[in-house]
Amino acid sequence: MWTWVAYEEDAARGKDRPVLVVGRQGDQLQGLMLSSQHHDGEPGWLALGSGDWDSEGRPSWIRLDRVLEMTEDGIRREGAVLDRARFDRVASELRRNFGWS
Repeated sequence: MWTWVAYEEDAARGKDRPVLVVGRQGDQLQGLMLSSQHHDGEPGWLALGSGDWDSEGRPSWIRLDRVLEMTEDGIRREGAVLDRARFDRVASELRRNFGWS
């Protein structure tokens, strides 16, 4: 899905970006943002490769250490469904490195 994500350094500003929904707590969806900027080797980032969420087919990275919360009304548009193997890799990293269950 795509939603508006505030910049960390200035919450009054942000941009639309792809987000992987990984959970729900009450009426809040929990998601992780994707980026096409290279983050190889950076802590908290996992390489995903390319997918339908990026119209240019660029490789993407997912940020594991910043959980975004939004309501369903905050969904701007559906992007793509992440294949099971990559979703399982993300889930495994969240369990191993961030204590998710």
